[in-house]
Amino acid sequence: MVRPATQLGPVGLILPTLPQTTSPRWLGGSAAGGTGGTTGADDDRPGAAAALADLCRTAEELGAGALWATDHLYWHGPALEAMVTLSVAATATRRAMLGTCVVQLPLRRAQAVAKQAASLQFVSDGRMILGVGVGSHAGEYEQAGVSYGDRGRQLDAGIAELRRSWASGEGVTVGDIAAGGAERYRQLPAPSPVPVWVGGSSEAALRRAARLADGWMPLFLSPTEYGAALERLTKEIDRAGRPADAVTRAIVLFVSLDDDPDRGRARGTAWMGSMYGIPAHAFERHLEVGTADSIAATVAAFRAAGAEHVGVYITDDEPLAPFEQLMAAMPAAGITT
Repeated sequence: MVRPATQLGPVGLILPTLPQTTSPRWLGGSAAGGTGGTTGADDDRPGAAAALADLCRTAEELGAGALWATDHLYWHGPALEAMVTLSVAATATRRAMLGTCVVQLPLRRAQAVAKQAASLQFVSDGRMILGVGVGSHAGEYEQAGVSYGDRGRQLDAGIAELRRSWASGEGVTVGDIAAGGAERYRQLPAPSPVPVWVGGSSEAALRRAARLADGWMPLFLSPTEYGAALERLTKEIDRAGRPADAVTRAIVLFVSLDDDPDRGRARGTAWMGSMYGIPAHAFERHLEVGTADSIAATVAAFRAAGAEHVGVYITDDEPLAPFEQLMAAMPAAGITT
């Protein structure tokens, strides 16, 4: 059982690492669909790294308890790499936890992911959460040359490998190895414990979280559905012989802030359709639309259902203004950030 090293905070922000417009401000001088990351001579915006760092810094100042980066190796649109994104976030922030939401572990060598996560844990002073999952796009697996049919089994094996890689350096110093007192090949420096969370809303993901993980972070659930799922999670945790508080309860909430619900829903579902590459209407019931006050009330409903942390995914390439409005509404909803 590994808990986040510092106070997680009730609300986090999913970073906009999947731009759906031509060139959002946080991407700096680079075009979202282009190949370069430099600012042009006629462009006075900061470079992409500086702009992304500023976004992360501002989100933390607004009260984000965690910053989450999404992950796709092969995608139909631009997608920044999650670990690189969190490296930028680590340099720009001091308190917010940093997490992947989520790394599709079967698409990667688990040993390499373990090393990346350990390095981020080290440079961020223990603020790393490694969210892992299987994804749901067979084409991405095909491009990576990885079997899609047994991705669940691969994820289970990958989680075990993460923990084995981290444990290989426990209690070992560089001096020990130099003196011949330990096997030479270890992953060093050994990180402080890295929480491993499982994403996904399926029953398989829920059971996997109960058996193997330190947190569960599903998406596309209503507060009522989420509360019922947590009851099943608690039973599975008990069945696995683990303490009741072994798994941190979290949720991803897609939101569109707008005083006009029809406009907000049309805009938000179009953004989600563009991001996922499927028709917008598929997201009608998976998007929370409304004013900052009403969405804060929904966050409070998830908290009442058992969520320790709500990762807010704002369906806009420029999330800071709506995030600021939302965070300003949290105290009235009984949420202190």
